[in-house]
Amino acid sequence: MGKVIALFDYKNHWRKSNVNLIKVSLVALAIATTAWSAAATAQEKGTVGISMPTKASARWIADGDNMVKVFKEKGYKPDLQYAEDDIPNQLAQIENMITTGAKVLVIAAIDGTTLSGALQKAADKGIKVIAYDRLIRGSKNVDYYTTFDNFQVGVLQATSIVNKLGLKEGKGPFNIELFGGSPDDNNAFFFYDGAMSVFKPYLDSGKLVVRSKQLGMTKVGTLRWDGAVAQARMDNLLSAYYGKEKVHAVLSPYDGLSIGILSSLKGVGYCTAKQPCPVVSGQDAEVPSVKSILRGEQFSTVFKDTRDLARVTANLVDAVLAGKQPEINDTKTYNNGVKVIPSYLLKPVAVDASNWRKILIESGYYKESQIK
Repeated sequence: MGKVIALFDYKNHWRKSNVNLIKVSLVALAIATTAWSAAATAQEKGTVGISMPTKASARWIADGDNMVKVFKEKGYKPDLQYAEDDIPNQLAQIENMITTGAKVLVIAAIDGTTLSGALQKAADKGIKVIAYDRLIRGSKNVDYYTTFDNFQVGVLQATSIVNKLGLKEGKGPFNIELFGGSPDDNNAFFFYDGAMSVFKPYLDSGKLVVRSKQLGMTKVGTLRWDGAVAQARMDNLLSAYYGKEKVHAVLSPYDGLSIGILSSLKGVGYCTAKQPCPVVSGQDAEVPSVKSILRGEQFSTVFKDTRDLARVTANLVDAVLAGKQPEINDTKTYNNGVKVIPSYLLKPVAVDASNWRKILIESGYYKESQIK
């Protein structure tokens, strides 16, 4: 009897073991099938070529990281390349993306006027082209443009200066010097024009005075957004026009320039208890500039949440490749010299010492440990 029971237990154990084995096999098969399906989906959606101008700016690194994240989440294979502000390098990278079969190109151009030949090759292969943040000029083969409201960026920069100086309350006159972005970047003109739309009545009335008389992008532009170039120009302005006079404000369109400008000002005795810093604007909310704002040096910056721009761009690409109409909110503003490019514009936000924590920390863009 004991042997029979033992035999029965053995058979029961054998059956249970096999059932468990079958269950494990089915789970493994399900996991493998899911993984294969995900891989197949990613492969089916294809490669997105992402061309960024440089890693020299923290802003572009954030843009690249955010786009890789959102495109992967949507099942695409992102091919992210940085050209390090070398135009031939960016051109070569884009042509390689075309050759290796990218379905769409997302390009933040160093100089968009140099890309027409490559974009024609892309069009010949049916590859869609999205201009990212910087408008690509002179080509009919730009399909869409995703960016922030760049004119409004300049408005915010100038308004921060006007408010801090008390110009609306009738204070003045004040001396101001103007800096522009890189003349080969279409955005630089929008930033400058936006700022001048705010400054014009005060310049006309004499409440703001540009002692150097250097106005217009041909005179105030800063090639490649180079902080060292801005610092050298500020040195020259201070030496030539501010022997006894004081500069009260500086329009800077980008944080990297602001830091260079402030270095020049500190070199001649500004940013001390005896002689406070002039009111200096900025853009991109880069960590060194946020720290500078908290030290009471740079006055303000303009925050552009690159997470939102990456999301909007990925959604647009997804819609276009699915044969759907993408979401667009501007069809008038951005003419690249050949045609008006359908665009999606996001809203920039002014940041200073009064709201930096809410805008930058509470939104999760930075950790407070990065700033303090």
